[in-house]
Amino acid sequence: MFRNLLLVGVGGAAGSMLRYGIGHITSRFVTNPFPLGTFFINIMGSLVIGILFGLVGRNQWLQQGGMLLLASGFCGGFTTFSTFALENVNLMQKGQPVMAFVYMGLSIVVGLLLCRVGIWLAG
Repeated sequence: MFRNLLLVGVGGAAGSMLRYGIGHITSRFVTNPFPLGTFFINIMGSLVIGILFGLVGRNQWLQQGGMLLLASGFCGGFTTFSTFALENVNLMQKGQPVMAFVYMGLSIVVGLLLCRVGIWLAG
């Protein structure tokens, strides 16, 4: 049990730090209202978790803890639904509902597509 918690915690810390770094860098260079940093983070997380899912059947290490470290931990810490929700609420409150719906739609469609591409790439 402690080993599993440690794997999730280490992966989550790494994912959270990378998310913060990407978000910080993106916000310095992108000034439009579209939340590009969170969008990029979430779709890349979808690709990574798809690749992991595709590899798990062929990789003993992923079956014995790697999924806890990388999927639950890293991808869980890296991607962020709560920020996605807050950004959409903020867009709506700023009178940009079209941008909010574009962001929601693209995030869902591209995220699902890249997850499937990840599974395909791993296969």
